[in-house]
Amino acid sequence: VQLQASGGGLVQAGVSLRLSCAASGSIFSINTMNWHRQAPGKQRELVAVISSGGITNYADAVKGRFTISRDNAKNTVYLQMNSLKPEDTAVYYCHAGIFIDLTTVRVYWGQGTQVTVSS
Repeated sequence: VQLQASGGGLVQAGVSLRLSCAASGSIFSINTMNWHRQAPGKQRELVAVISSGGITNYADAVKGRFTISRDNAKNTVYLQMNSLKPEDTAVYYCHAGIFIDLTTVRVYWGQGTQVTVSS
């Protein structure tokens, strides 16, 4: 199983970006899917979570600006990022709990995609 993240880039403050992360491989089903980020010199932090049923939760720093969603048919999670700020600059990682059969769940990380927001 692999998670492939995409959609990062260099943008100016105030604009929007949408990140995508597609899971591929031997997948029975996908549980929770998350986005994390890690800024230079800082610890990795949880940004947004979406359950298999679509329940979402966000870090306070991104509430009202970021929206996490998923397309279960495509095994893909998205992060719509609006009103970007320089402090959103980080490498963004997707993360998912994936059932590879009826009873076996494993945790996978994507490779990370760089988001840089200039002021």
